[in-house]
Amino acid sequence: IDGEHNFLSEDGMSVEQRLSELGLTLPTPAAPAANYVPYVISGNLLVIAGQLPLGPEGIAVHGKVGDTVTVEQATEAARLCALNLIAQMKAALGGDLERVVRVVRLGGFVNCVDTFVDQPKVVNGASDLMVAVFGEKGKHARTAVGTNSLPFNVPVEIDAMVEIA
Repeated sequence: IDGEHNFLSEDGMSVEQRLSELGLTLPTPAAPAANYVPYVISGNLLVIAGQLPLGPEGIAVHGKVGDTVTVEQATEAARLCALNLIAQMKAALGGDLERVVRVVRLGGFVNCVDTFVDQPKVVNGASDLMVAVFGEKGKHARTAVGTNSLPFNVPVEIDAMVEIA
């Protein structure tokens, strides 16, 4: 859009066009489930609270990876978390996803059995979606951590830090 920020992706598509091409519809951003806000803007950083795998009917999958949830199901849940992160971005940015300069970091938490070691594979569901939607601007640093429990017995929760214009 402008010379300094060049908001259009490498292929000349806007974020909204890319979402449409991928067949994705952003959900209504989830309200906080406790005493916190869904996002905070500080300077040029947008920090988004952990998002759960919420679909149109509520939480899309419950359970522990390596027990009642497969890696494939958890990876899809992580993708859904990422879609919810993008919905929060859009809300925080007044509907203008072109203000995303860079997805800086994702924090992925995987509710899994003690012997599970494929947390990165699960969190790839979110990472892959960020790159599919934002292109080079979607490449980020991240963590992928296993935990013994998550709220509402979801298999994955993901938070984000995003640089904005």
